[in-house]
Parts: sequence; C-alpha cells; structure tokens
Amino acid sequence: MPQAKRCEKGNVYLLQSHPLRIMRAMSKQKSKIRPATIAQNKRARHDFHLTDKFEAGIMLEGWEVKALREGQAQIVDSYVLIKDGEAWLLGSQIMPLQTASTHIHPDPTRTRKLLLNKRELARIHAATEAKGMTCVCTSLYWKKHLVKAELALATGKQKHDKRETEREKDWNRQKQRVLRENTR
Repeated sequence: MPQAKRCEKGNVYLLQSHPLRIMRAMSKQKSKIRPATIAQNKRARHDFHLTDKFEAGIMLEGWEVKALREGQAQIVDSYVLIKDGEAWLLGSQIMPLQTASTHIHPDPTRTRKLLLNKRELARIHAATEAKGMTCVCTSLYWKKHLVKAELALATGKQKHDKRETEREKDWNRQKQRVLRENTR
C-alpha cells in the first residue's frame, strides 16, 4: 500500500504512486450535543422547602423517549406516590409527537413507575407518612442514554416564607448591581 506524504498545506496529502491524486483528511463528525436537562419544576422550589434529594430512573415507553428528546415534557404538578412498596410518578405530562405515535394511542398523563432501591423507598415512605412531607419531582435529565428524575422531599412554604425568599432574591440582585457599578 502506498504511503502518503504530508504537503506544506495543512491537511492535503499526496500519494507516492499517484502524484496527481490528492487526498484530503476526513473531518471529524460533529456530535449532537443535547442539553442534559429535559424539564425543571421551578414551581416546586418556590412552593416548598426542599430537603433530601434522590435520583430515580423512570420506566418509559418508546414514544415517550422520542418525545423527551424533543423536550416535550412538563412536570410542574407532578408528585411521587408510594404504593405497595413501589414509587409512582403522577401528574407529569409527556406530549406525544405526531410522527412517532401514529399506530398507538398514547396517554400523556399516565402514571410512570420510578426505579429506586429499597433503602431510598423506605426513607421516602417514612418521611411522607410520619413527618407530613411530600415527595416532588424537581427535574428530568439525561444521564448517558437514560432518563433520570431528581426527586426531593419537601414541606410546604407558608405565604410569609415565600415573601421572605423574594426579599432575599431582591437583596441579592441589588448587591450584584452595586458591586458591578463600583467595579467599573
């Protein structure tokens, strides 16, 4: 097999056996980089004090995975229910794509099973039963090729707690403005 020699110009190669034939170096294929986060539940951060966080897998159907790749998910009113030693995600919506779901009749608001180990299930069950807490889904994201859900144990905020967090956000914004103006 003939050897290629590198020319003066960056990526042009000449073959010894055929001096008139020019080969160009193949460019790398661009990888499709998608954002890791599919959907976030910002309302949960506003309405609840979030304490413990858990990572759970979700059992999905094929059309749901395709819809999640397109970002067709909404988890604002979703919560977790522990029933018969299993965790279920209720209230989440995954809107089906028109092209991917022609031969089936998908249910966008169906109950989806969450995959957690026994220790995590026991902690969530104990907290929701005894302490009066609830478990909410705060985000859906990709981890390699799998869809994961971030769950958090939460207690409800009172109206004055919400006002207090708003005041803290406003104060932090004002501090940033003052710092920016003074550094110029």
